[in-house]
Amino acid sequence: NGNIPVLFVEGNGLAEAWEKSLISLYKDGCDIKTEYDKQEDPPSKDCTMIITVKNPLEEPMIHQDMPGGLENLQEYVLEVIEGIKDHLIRNSADDKKDTRWEYTYHQRLFDYSIPNVKEIYNQIELLSQKLAATPYTRRAQAITWKVWDDNFCADPACLQSIWCRILQDSENNWILNTNVRFRSNDAYKAAFMNMFALTQLQLKIAEMISKYSGKEIRLGRYVHQADSYHLYGSYLDEFEKRFMSALETRKFEDRCFRYEDVKFIMDQSIPAIREKASKMGRSD
Repeated sequence: NGNIPVLFVEGNGLAEAWEKSLISLYKDGCDIKTEYDKQEDPPSKDCTMIITVKNPLEEPMIHQDMPGGLENLQEYVLEVIEGIKDHLIRNSADDKKDTRWEYTYHQRLFDYSIPNVKEIYNQIELLSQKLAATPYTRRAQAITWKVWDDNFCADPACLQSIWCRILQDSENNWILNTNVRFRSNDAYKAAFMNMFALTQLQLKIAEMISKYSGKEIRLGRYVHQADSYHLYGSYLDEFEKRFMSALETRKFEDRCFRYEDVKFIMDQSIPAIREKASKMGRSD
């Protein structure tokens, strides 16, 4: 009927919610072409997806069918939260000979810059300060889009915004609610890593608000909205044979890792990841 479906899923934890989103997309998404298709590729499965993770820290947190391994996941978390790859961003979108990255999420969120404006904006700090001062404010958000760059570059930012607000529960605990919006999100090959890293960022935001306010801030629900949440036709066969078939052969618990069980592995990898990232893109 020409309408892109809007799908809603909810899970107690991160792994459960992501898995449900893939099942819903596969079953109820529409078929549509993408700008990356080869001639022989089938169309992608696509929808507008809204995922609610009721408790982002509930175990099991990590789905085994995420792209890459545990060290890759830790590397991505450090990329988003610490900016270990910010030096890979090219100096100017106008310099076509500079083939480095257009952006990192860390740079857009923590070091947002505007041409001919001296000030650099740490949006996460500003967001945290706003919520520390006024927990119920509706103005605490961080954006990534740069109109002057992203409308014209080959690889515009997929993550668009992070919005937070605090509500007290029945026991007067301060609960941080977070909404994240993507314009485009590869459901199978990227979304889980995005969601895991951004819930770790949610945890960091809670810690920053606590520092500024002197109050304990707990994590509330995380909502992940993607305008285009898609499975590419190029890997649909792999998805069916690997992800969908595992639903029939393994229990949910066997398809996941408990973060508390593997955190030491991820933590041990951090020094090597930082060293590797520091050498990326450098000729000396």
